[in-house]
Amino acid sequence: MRKLLTLIDRDGERWLLLVLYIYVVAVIFIEVVRRFVLDYSSIWGEETARYAFIYLVWIGAAAAVRDRAHIRIDVLLTFLPPRARAAISLLGDLLVGALAALIFYLSLHPFLSAIQFGSVTEGLRVMRAWVLFAIPFGFALLMLRVAQSIYFDLSDLRAGRAPRAGRKLFD
Repeated sequence: MRKLLTLIDRDGERWLLLVLYIYVVAVIFIEVVRRFVLDYSSIWGEETARYAFIYLVWIGAAAAVRDRAHIRIDVLLTFLPPRARAAISLLGDLLVGALAALIFYLSLHPFLSAIQFGSVTEGLRVMRAWVLFAIPFGFALLMLRVAQSIYFDLSDLRAGRAPRAGRKLFD
């Protein structure tokens, strides 16, 4: 498990996000040029970009949990002592973990049904299970990141330290 975490922590998520983002932008650009300059578009372009975007969103959610860059309102936390901030952060992580576990569980049924019945996508005619796998995969990764955050929050709570701060989007 530690090797998996080390591999993922070496910016594995960021590289995967970069590749997916470049793919989405490139395909959309190519499709716009094809549609408006060549007066022709493909079936595969829009569909694959949509599916890549779905993976991008769920993997990005896990990366945001790792960096604590997800949306939160922490103005009131600045007025609390460090131990109370760590306890509230731990509570937030537990709630996010419970929600992620619920969504992971609920997303397994459509994924397994797609495998069982062999359903395919509309345009490409590839197994729909590849697309539906994005949700359980993303939330499994998110639960892994929440477990890491809980571990760090527990150590901060025991030591009486303030919880680790997230990355700021804007200064």
